Amino acid sequence: MSCQSNQPHTTKFMNSLKVKILGLVTAIVVAIITVAAFVNFQLQKQMITSITEQNAMMLTETVKSSIASTMRSGRAGDVRNILANINAQDSIKTIRILDSGGKILNSSDSGEIGKLVSEDEVAALQSQDSVKTNPHSDPNIFATLSVIHNSPACHGCHDPSQDVLGILEIDITLDNLQNFLATFKNNSVTSTGLIIFLITITISVFFIYYVDTPISLLISSMQQVEKGDFSSKPIINSSAEMRLLSTHHNHMVERLTSQMETAISHERELARAQEKLTHHHETHLMNEKLEEQIREIENLNISLEERIEEIEEANYKISDLAGELEDKNTNLEKAVAKLSTLYKVGLAINSTMEMTTLFNLIVKSTMDTLQAEIGYIILHEPELYSLRVTTLLGHEFGSPGGALLPMKPSSVSTWVIENRKPLLISDINDTPHFDRYSALGYERKTLICAPLLVKDEIIGTITVVNKLDNSVYNCEELELLNTIAAQAGIAIKNAKLYEEQQKVYMNTIHALVSAIEASDSYTRGHSERVTRYSLELARKLDLPAERMKIIERAAILHDIGKIGIDLSLLHKEGKLSPEDVNNLQQHPLIGMKILEPIEFLHDVKLCIGQHHERYDGHGYPHHVAADQLLVESRILAIADAFDAMTSDRPYRKALPFEVAVKELLDNAGTQFDPHMVPLFIELLRSENLSPREGWDIPQQILAPVATA
Repeated sequence: MSCQSNQPHTTKFMNSLKVKILGLVTAIVVAIITVAAFVNFQLQKQMITSITEQNAMMLTETVKSSIASTMRSGRAGDVRNILANINAQDSIKTIRILDSGGKILNSSDSGEIGKLVSEDEVAALQSQDSVKTNPHSDPNIFATLSVIHNSPACHGCHDPSQDVLGILEIDITLDNLQNFLATFKNNSVTSTGLIIFLITITISVFFIYYVDTPISLLISSMQQVEKGDFSSKPIINSSAEMRLLSTHHNHMVERLTSQMETAISHERELARAQEKLTHHHETHLMNEKLEEQIREIENLNISLEERIEEIEEANYKISDLAGELEDKNTNLEKAVAKLSTLYKVGLAINSTMEMTTLFNLIVKSTMDTLQAEIGYIILHEPELYSLRVTTLLGHEFGSPGGALLPMKPSSVSTWVIENRKPLLISDINDTPHFDRYSALGYERKTLICAPLLVKDEIIGTITVVNKLDNSVYNCEELELLNTIAAQAGIAIKNAKLYEEQQKVYMNTIHALVSAIEASDSYTRGHSERVTRYSLELARKLDLPAERMKIIERAAILHDIGKIGIDLSLLHKEGKLSPEDVNNLQQHPLIGMKILEPIEFLHDVKLCIGQHHERYDGHGYPHHVAADQLLVESRILAIADAFDAMTSDRPYRKALPFEVAVKELLDNAGTQFDPHMVPLFIELLRSENLSPREGWDIPQQILAPVATA
């Protein structure tokens, strides 16, 4: 029983307005003071850390100056004494001089000279910043690393080419700082808690006196009024607001008392009058309902007669609408078919930017749509006053891509171009002023010709000739072809712009390649020969046309990355150092970065990045193995290596032809694709790919090729 009675009391207490207000105010005060204390603590911590860092930097520069002065005076042995004197300070944990590889060159502790520091400190040493802080994982140590640069005054003892003589490391313990911050934090927490407690007590006392007590009196009075006792009228003077609230409450109780007495009197009189009117009212209602039902029956009879007449008229209208609807459905089906056809043609036209493929798609889609036997596109060449047939389907005519026809009055395309509007010839017999037989060699019976317009420029015509079912073309089909021509004109114009953009990009890059080769007499003509070798091998492998274009561009541009390599390194005649080799091996990556902004050269960029990768995965720059190498990059690797071996270089003369071929065979399966090497050597025998005049491939070298 005790537990059940306490639970409602607890819930009521938690839902109390005073508890919520007091809790909210207290929470806000606690949050504000806590945040302020935390921010103050963080600012103090940052300020102390900043002062420590500045002092560390000043100490570092002072030590560096002392070491430099000692070294200039020839007292190198005093450096360790300087380090030992500084290390004697309580706040200095370690002071030593390191090289860039992490080896300790000098230290206050002679026992650690010659040792290596931890991997974290070595990683910090790799940065070229003048000062770095805290490479240690220990948060109680503040470390500084400062580079000691070579200067003219030091050249007497050190190699002038050496830029960095050492790195000064000073580790400062932060124990005193941590103790100070801990004490400051404890004091802040204590003072903040005391302030929060005093504010909470003050707000509670104020709230209880000025808010809670007056509201309790008003609630008590309301409860008595609810029970029917209207004698309770509290007077509250704790504040002007509470006085006003109690006064209005008392006025409300007085008015409620008066209204209750008046309502009781009216209810009694109303009860007596209701008894008298009840019987009379019921009778009156029954009469009204009966009259309403009679009127409804009369209205229903009239409505029924009108409905019968409307139904008869509707039957006649339905018959008429059925005929109209059938005609509209037929027209709608035609419109839907036309829109569907245009949509399909539009998808086909916009699926490519390759000019030849685009022309074929346009003509093929148009012929399928209009059921034509023959279709073709003619481009207008106003300078020559001629028409060039680019695509002709459905009829054989030599080389239609190169057919150039003169413009004459009897030509349908000439008429369309000059009048800038489409032409429908349902029956050629009705238009004797046009040729019955085309200059392309076929007989015309019925045809449609539409202009290819882009804004105000006419670029040519599209024509469909003779229907497969031997019917004639009509105006609807003329409209359809004109719409297709509008789409095709825009697509052709876009394809031309795209092709011109590609030419601009390629011409620019060709100029870069020429600039590279012009500066190096040893590699002049290298790109052209590599391109020729690569294309012949690609043809041998039956690569499709689009992949042939990729290998051609990649072969031309494969060494474009050398524009970022120092010319002195490219022309170096002596033995290359490991650093020189590493720099030279960056040129595939540089080439990829140069081509990065050119979207249509994406595959070319990948091929260039892989042309020095090996079949066994030990190449550079990414060590990509055979299963991840592009076919084009494997072709390019063979062509590039062969031309490099058979060409003069600054560091060697060209290898004999038989030695170069043997190198290809020896490295097939490791550096080169083992399936492509025999094919390439076989091509070297053919007349299509003669690498150098006067070269002849010995039969003993080609014997392994025949076996493969």
